[in-house]
Amino acid sequence: MKPRHATSRRDFLRGSLLGGLTCLGAGHLPGPSAAAAGTTREAPSRVALTAGDDRADNVFRALEPFRDEIARAIGDRHVVVKPNNVAIDVQLSATHADCLEGILEFLKSIGKLEGTVIAESAGMGPTLEGFSNYGYPRVAAKYGVKLIDFDREEPETVFVFDQKDFRPHAVRMARRMLDPGSFLISAAKIKTHDQVVATLSLKNIIFGAPVKDQGFRSGKGRKPGLKTDKPIAHGSGVYGINYNLFALAQRYRPHLAVIDGYHGMEGNGPSRGTAVDHRVAVVSPDWLAADRVAVELMGIDFAKIGYLNYCAQARLGQADLAQIEILGEPVARHQRTYRLHDNVEKQLAWMEPPDEA
Repeated sequence: MKPRHATSRRDFLRGSLLGGLTCLGAGHLPGPSAAAAGTTREAPSRVALTAGDDRADNVFRALEPFRDEIARAIGDRHVVVKPNNVAIDVQLSATHADCLEGILEFLKSIGKLEGTVIAESAGMGPTLEGFSNYGYPRVAAKYGVKLIDFDREEPETVFVFDQKDFRPHAVRMARRMLDPGSFLISAAKIKTHDQVVATLSLKNIIFGAPVKDQGFRSGKGRKPGLKTDKPIAHGSGVYGINYNLFALAQRYRPHLAVIDGYHGMEGNGPSRGTAVDHRVAVVSPDWLAADRVAVELMGIDFAKIGYLNYCAQARLGQADLAQIEILGEPVARHQRTYRLHDNVEKQLAWMEPPDEA
């Protein structure tokens, strides 16, 4: 007989959505559809889609329809532009400097450049080395903004779920990402993924937040004794990673999603895939609506992406295409069929509860 306090995997997963909402709380980042949580009607959202042969211009033009809304939302907060640097030496896997230039030029045009920083904790090596490899110092100097390595700042501890032992595990996270005085811009890329099918604006924010020891480097050149907390946040499998992304989204979601699809990545993303010449940009103050449109542009069945479906069920944003107004280019004109990761069938195990232990 099971002890009275025992919890099975099946029981946990059945209750995980409600549990995540209550245990983490609403957080301080009120997304545009947060007010819809607990209501019966979802609010419509707007997403801008642009296309063209200039990456920076695509991004700038996609931000333009939200000019007044973004300026009001920033207010007197300082802007944190969070690029995707999962690798520090694979340009296709990382946010391009031209994308950052489009964002910074827009912030300059609305008078919100002062105090802006470009900040990241790179996944596989020293953050500032990656910044240098990708040409970020040039852009930062041009606009007078600072480059920040989250690994060099005082972290905050949060707790995440691990599917191996069903216990909370401590993770060091970037404190700046939880600062009420920060306005978070996710400068993401359109990419396939090796655990959650696709990585877009939300995942860029959440898994850039766990930090690592200064000097940590994965693979060749790794120094003994240095560690990274990023694997802890991944939850040890497809159930853990999808649940943690959903749960952490209630504290770490972006205020503004900027998704660069000038050159997307298909196949074995997030760092070993191949290029898709797509030449699009997606922007929205509703990060979930932006991710939903990007999924459509990739030709991926939205039902296959666990963490985004969990967030949609909890109404953390708008995921109903019928309730999303597309500004600019029609989605159908720019839809592609991205080849998914070789292990995608294993990734889809989240769709069914695991077998009882």
